[in-house]
Amino acid sequence: MSEVSVRYIVDDVAATTEFYSTHLGFEVEQDAAPDFAALRRGPLRLLVNSATGRGGASQPMPDGRRPAPGGWNRVQLQVDDLPALVSGLRTAGVSFRNDVVSGRGGSQILLEDPSGNLVELFQPPE
Repeated sequence: MSEVSVRYIVDDVAATTEFYSTHLGFEVEQDAAPDFAALRRGPLRLLVNSATGRGGASQPMPDGRRPAPGGWNRVQLQVDDLPALVSGLRTAGVSFRNDVVSGRGGSQILLEDPSGNLVELFQPPE
């Protein structure tokens, strides 16, 4: 598998694109704001769709439910220095859902993008 794509439903495509490119090192592949953007970080392709956009990803389901941002599913990004990254992100005003949690498997923290979608920052044990 050469590429993995994840789709997030967001409130504001432009704000989300800026967040991921500024704070998490994603490159913008396609910017079709206000409805859609495609971002890339290594083999991960992140597709962001407006919750109220015209594309298929924002259309209501047969039972009437509409796609919405937030929840607990998340992308995990492995990092080399979690404390330093968290410190810099806090200084930049990024919202976190919790504090760093450490265990035998490593350390992690959950941050929220502008729509409340989660990103797990993970540092494996040394």
